[in-house]
Amino acid sequence: MNRIFEIVGGVLGLAVILAVIGWVCFRALKRSEDPGKNVFKLLFSIVLVTGEFFFIRSFVKHLGGGMTADFGTAFLMTGSIVACAIALSVVWTPQISALLSNPLTNAFDGGNEPPEPKPLYSIAQTRRKQGKFLEAVVEIRKQLASFPNDFEGVMLLAGIQAEDLKDLPGAEITLNHFCGQPDAPPKQVAAAMNYLADWQLKLAQDADSARAALEKITTRFPDTELALLAAQRIAHLGGAEKILLAAHDRQSMAMPEGVKNIGLLESSEHLRPAEIDPAKLAADYVKHLERHPLDTEVREKLAIIYADNYQRLDLATGELEQLIEEPNQPSKRVAHWLNLLADLQIRHGADYDTVRGTLEKIVERFPDLAVAEMARTRLGRLKLELKGHQATPDVKLGVYEQNIGLKYGSPRRL
Repeated sequence: MNRIFEIVGGVLGLAVILAVIGWVCFRALKRSEDPGKNVFKLLFSIVLVTGEFFFIRSFVKHLGGGMTADFGTAFLMTGSIVACAIALSVVWTPQISALLSNPLTNAFDGGNEPPEPKPLYSIAQTRRKQGKFLEAVVEIRKQLASFPNDFEGVMLLAGIQAEDLKDLPGAEITLNHFCGQPDAPPKQVAAAMNYLADWQLKLAQDADSARAALEKITTRFPDTELALLAAQRIAHLGGAEKILLAAHDRQSMAMPEGVKNIGLLESSEHLRPAEIDPAKLAADYVKHLERHPLDTEVREKLAIIYADNYQRLDLATGELEQLIEEPNQPSKRVAHWLNLLADLQIRHGADYDTVRGTLEKIVERFPDLAVAEMARTRLGRLKLELKGHQATPDVKLGVYEQNIGLKYGSPRRL
């Protein structure tokens, strides 16, 4: 029975040793630049360790059977172990040192990890610069076959189709196919639809198609910042269309004759351009907001007209608060509107506590952003700012003799 235990123990010990050596050798072989050489090292190490194991085991067996251990036997056993260790160290020192130093060196050179595969569009871009647009399309499609959802490749392909091949429907199909993917990133989808809207306006002068492209953003990502930006752009499509059509179909314009001898006129007041009626401007803004309630730019202008032209700070506050409370607005825009509300309150006589409460909202909403620090700075000098906008009382001056410097014989003062 003891013999069986000895055999089993020896086999298990050998298995453990071989497993450890095999694991280290396998990692070295996997990362090696010369696998053939490392296979030879592995086989050599296995033979060497196995032979050493049985060599030492034979001495231990004799000692267990009653053989007396003398100096020669101990020296022979120790020497064989040292020789085996030296041989293994010579064989595996490069791999072991690399294994120990790799965690440090990998932080600087990236290690032996293969680079992440990425599409290459340099050939396609070169073909495009050479005017070989169809060849560029072929090269892009080769890359997209391996990376079908690569945004850079999709936009490059759509750009060549729309701008170079004048195939706007083809570009629209390309972008719609990309945006139709359920896992397409929202920002990339919004960028693609904005590019499509640009091409619809610039190349086809088609505001309706541009509006349809932007409405896809508001439909797919409702109640988000992307939807707000798209709605803002939709609200101003009419003006963009007029500008593009005017640039495309230029008409001759008769210029009126200039005023002659303008320097000899007694007054030039009649030459000033007529100022825009704020009442008409406010009415136009109100009508515009009925159609496009998310147009933040026009609502902000309407609030300024209410405050500065009609002295209705309450109406201006209502418009700005509507902007401030609109969800998903960028923090910088909200801080801008709160600062604008504070400006209007200061200009139109609000007290210190009211203005301070407005500025403190910036600190409460965005305590960790730069806009909060700017608001704290403004709160520190708020009293001086309010004092600077207070009306200066009129000072009544005395009546002095006119033209005293032109008179002769003025009394000389000492």
